[in-house]
Amino acid sequence: MKKHPLLPLATFGLLLASQAFAAAPYDALMKAKKYAEAEKAAAAVLAQDPANAEAMAARTEAILATGRSARIEEAVKQAQQCVTAKPADVRCQLVLGKALGSKAMNGGMMSAIGYAGDIRNAFKKAVELDPRNLEARFSLLQYYLMAPGIVGGGTGKAETLTQQTQAIHPEAAKLMQAKIDFAADNLAKAEAGAAAIRAGGDEVLSDEQQGTLNSIAFRHLSQKRLAEAERIFNDNVKRFPDNDDAVYGQARVLQEQGKHREALAILEAILAKDDRSHIHYRIAKSLQAIGDKARAKSEFEKALSFKADLPKNLKSDAEDQLKGLKS
Repeated sequence: MKKHPLLPLATFGLLLASQAFAAAPYDALMKAKKYAEAEKAAAAVLAQDPANAEAMAARTEAILATGRSARIEEAVKQAQQCVTAKPADVRCQLVLGKALGSKAMNGGMMSAIGYAGDIRNAFKKAVELDPRNLEARFSLLQYYLMAPGIVGGGTGKAETLTQQTQAIHPEAAKLMQAKIDFAADNLAKAEAGAAAIRAGGDEVLSDEQQGTLNSIAFRHLSQKRLAEAERIFNDNVKRFPDNDDAVYGQARVLQEQGKHREALAILEAILAKDDRSHIHYRIAKSLQAIGDKARAKSEFEKALSFKADLPKNLKSDAEDQLKGLKS
């Protein structure tokens, strides 16, 4: 989410709210994974200025970032209020697309089809409102790559968007092509293209580059090409030291290699910064592997306490493992 200046202040109360925001900017809080604080900062501004588009968008982003499906409806409602108040604000259209996308993914195939048009239209509107906004362009690209042609997706549309982006931002267009190659499972070409990007000071482009490289590594990991996954994760950690997803990837490789004590040290460090259900689950798996059943049981229980936050396959496995540990 790009930074935008606050609106002119009209009251002392609003001044206090904005000063609190200035001391704890949304972007900085989100990067620090302090999602509750980011939401609180946005809510403080909205209490004084209910139509503040930046605060509405920031609150939506903060809710979605927690990964809690129980709050997706709340995020959708906030995003819809943002669009209603400021339909020509690119931030509102972007968060609406993201919120509806999360709702669609959480609801299964039929839900995804039902919301597809609204998701696509929100991202397309964001691109129309600000053609140079890379977050909007990458969001629309992702939609095209994930959605079937029957709901307006497809590689052809992704390629057209990439060509259009070439005239606006050549480096972004190169990364878009790498994402298209990744979607086609051409991993070597995708990695070469993504690794060659020079993001400079563009945070959106840098984040997209890191995400693409991590996705390639996780694909290798899922297909048991551990050496390739390890190489990319290690390179990413060296190149992007603050990338927790790459660090998590290193831990996952260690687990697949049976190096559970080494994996535990990494996973526990990540958990200290970002309390997530899947981290508890992975910690439990390593604890179980080294024979620490009591702690493994506790971590499986913590993973399940997030309820719908844990992916279905991991939730099912955690439940099965708990039954075995309790017997």
